[in-house]
Amino acid sequence: MIGFNDLPQTITGPAAWLGTDIAERAGEWIVHLSDADVAELEGAADHYLALDRDLGEITAEAFPLETFGSHLRELKEELLHGIGFEVIRGLPVESYDQLYAATVFCGIGAHLGSARSQNAHGHILGHVRDTGASSKNPETRIYQTAERQSFHTDSADIVGLLCLQDAREGGESLLVSAVSIYNRMMSERPDLLERLFDPIATDRRGEIPEGAKPYMEIPVFNWHAGHLTVFYQRQYIESAQRFKGAMRLSDAHIEALDMLDNLANDPDMHVRMRLQRGDLQFVYNHSQLHDRTDFVDWPDPERRRHLMRLWLSPMGDRELPDCFTQRYGSIEIGDRGGIITDSTVLRAPID
Repeated sequence: MIGFNDLPQTITGPAAWLGTDIAERAGEWIVHLSDADVAELEGAADHYLALDRDLGEITAEAFPLETFGSHLRELKEELLHGIGFEVIRGLPVESYDQLYAATVFCGIGAHLGSARSQNAHGHILGHVRDTGASSKNPETRIYQTAERQSFHTDSADIVGLLCLQDAREGGESLLVSAVSIYNRMMSERPDLLERLFDPIATDRRGEIPEGAKPYMEIPVFNWHAGHLTVFYQRQYIESAQRFKGAMRLSDAHIEALDMLDNLANDPDMHVRMRLQRGDLQFVYNHSQLHDRTDFVDWPDPERRRHLMRLWLSPMGDRELPDCFTQRYGSIEIGDRGGIITDSTVLRAPID
């Protein structure tokens, strides 16, 4: 195992971007669908729906994209080896019902990787909206509220979102490079950065695989096979302190987590975007953290903020360290991630 003193002083590459710079390069990561792209996506959706199969069974072969598929192959490379995110703009979701929108979304996702369960119920298609759940409940997942999320990672290699309805106010999406945060901390406070390579308890929020602890012990930063991989959810780290067996956070750990949060929230470090209706956003979960600002919804239930979400595991991805088996169950490339318990049955709920 490589020691902290053997880690690179600076990590270079396209994933080491700064928010101020990447915002000026929006033409590189916002892709506008053409009429021909939309027609091909809709043709593939019509084809799949005619097969009368469950949406959870969708594959790239059953959702044929002879032309747009080439862009999705490029997107996969950009996610794994490039800046790590992209927004695809212009899907006319206002003319789709939820099943049709979900079919297009899941079909695109199938060209990027295998879909993973997002909760203990086996849902591969998630719905991100305010359910009225209380964030004070230690088993509430923050995406079920209208509150600020804070910068975090999800439990999958790639996270995809499709915006069906935008909020009246707020709900902006923020991304920050974990590589750039590492570089700043290594330059300014290597003593604090070292603490983020310690195993740190993260709450499972009630979704506990059989025989597992109610929390995981995975470092925030992991160096493995030549890659820096991040795993982080500050609220869940703090709520894990309720468990008697969880490692206690030292003052140095708290200071290190605070520095990470402060850097992530620095406007020069992160990029901010507002997803429009019909936008698809794909983010590589291992090289960056994502966040969402709080929002105020429309009073009309039909207009309330609603995003669909996919967790995907692509072939050709990086290796992960063994500690990720606590979260992923398996760390087999192309077949890892998600939340699996002894009662999990995969399905794709439309509502």
